[in-house]
Amino acid sequence: MRHLVVLPWKQSFAMSCRSIKARFFRSLITTLTLVLAVSFLAFSLISIDIADKMLATGNPEIRHYLLNCGYDVLPGGTSLAASPKQRWIVILSLLVCVVGIINAQLMSVTERFREIGTMKCLGALDRFIVRFFVMEASIQGFAGSVAGAFFGAIAAFLVALLRFGSDTIYYMPWQATLISSSLAILTGIGLSLLGVLYPAVIAAKMQPVEAMRVEQ
Repeated sequence: MRHLVVLPWKQSFAMSCRSIKARFFRSLITTLTLVLAVSFLAFSLISIDIADKMLATGNPEIRHYLLNCGYDVLPGGTSLAASPKQRWIVILSLLVCVVGIINAQLMSVTERFREIGTMKCLGALDRFIVRFFVMEASIQGFAGSVAGAFFGAIAAFLVALLRFGSDTIYYMPWQATLISSSLAILTGIGLSLLGVLYPAVIAAKMQPVEAMRVEQ
């Protein structure tokens, strides 16, 4: 019976895509939550990169402006960091994102009791159930994180144009922007996986008889 419980990764991916498509609007809400959190993270990181590059020009007016914006600029320093307030806002937004993902995934598990019970009755192992939910979260996490990083980078660039004018284009730190965007994407994927672990374990530990007995 071993061949009945072993599912290729390609087939698992296809099943996850079909599941997301069948629950498109719920998946969209979960993904949008991640998009907003990653957008804010990317915006914060890239804004600091741009401001840091502008500070390196040595223009005293830019230094004074950055101080008024709440950045921590040391006397005589050529680099800056986000203020504690900004860091806490970013952390809280990421925590809210994780809570939202956990809530959405728990509701998804509740709606899919019979589906989970059917898979377990057909011989699906616990690790397959966990893989199924983790793969769904990975797909949503990747899509949401890439979109969020893109919108965050665009917003940071537009705000920098308003703050510093056309000099932003010349001094734009493209390499640092790419690194910050990649960090935001990896963080978003990590948040998505973190948010699905608990619901996935609950689904995997569910007894087939109890799942099939639940009224939808």
